[in-house]
Amino acid sequence: LECDLATNLVGQPLVRQQVMKGVKEFLENQNPEKPLVMSFHGTAGTGKTYVSSMLIRYLFQGGLQSPYVHQFSPIVHFPHAEQIEQYKESLKRWIQGNLTTCGRSAFLFDEMDKMHPGLIDVIIPFLGPSWVVYGTNYRKAIFIFISNAGGEQINKMTLDLWRAHKDREEISLQDLEPAISKAVFENPQSGFWKSGIIHEHLIDFVVPFLPLKHHHVKQCVISELIQQGLEVRPGVVQEVADSIPYFPEEEKIFSSTGCKTVASRISYFF
Repeated sequence: LECDLATNLVGQPLVRQQVMKGVKEFLENQNPEKPLVMSFHGTAGTGKTYVSSMLIRYLFQGGLQSPYVHQFSPIVHFPHAEQIEQYKESLKRWIQGNLTTCGRSAFLFDEMDKMHPGLIDVIIPFLGPSWVVYGTNYRKAIFIFISNAGGEQINKMTLDLWRAHKDREEISLQDLEPAISKAVFENPQSGFWKSGIIHEHLIDFVVPFLPLKHHHVKQCVISELIQQGLEVRPGVVQEVADSIPYFPEEEKIFSSTGCKTVASRISYFF
């Protein structure tokens, strides 16, 4: 996993560091006090889904298809605000049932910024340091929250630090965490709004994904060409990377969509 992250995840030194620290400590502990809870934050295309699926691929045979890996999307699983009480009940039962089957299960919550506020608090009993909840030892489970919330703040701070001639390798979690917390946890539109998960400090690792620069996008283009079995032509790599919008308007430093649209753009240039 460490090697794969170093080779294939572009421009995210903080992510590599935080994810490896969290996973290594958790798996080496035969008797963890609580489940591993990580929250990934950043704008689209910076690697949040990519890293979570890579992580699951290494930890579970069959990766995301494993019967012990469960993904939730607010749009697919919890679309109607008026049914929130029903969703709470079924989510609690689903997690409880699956942890009874396998205490090493993983639960991924996509697009937490679109989750109905209050819904996620139903899983609080499964995240804390108790021994047993509802007759189940659940402390070897893994919970990953994925969110675009906080992305704008991460982008702004990365830009400010770039203007202050601070390299991304020098950016620390301490530089970003207060701004992410404020954006994510004090926003009434966020699934974490006024959440007990935050007040009770149940998230072990807040993982910020930084905006990607032009040379990172070029690396994504090269990876995608190789994956599609296409010839890596420098001209094509340059053209695809140049076709993506960058911000801020005047300096055009960071990709507005990360590497998200790279795969679909390649066909325009072949």
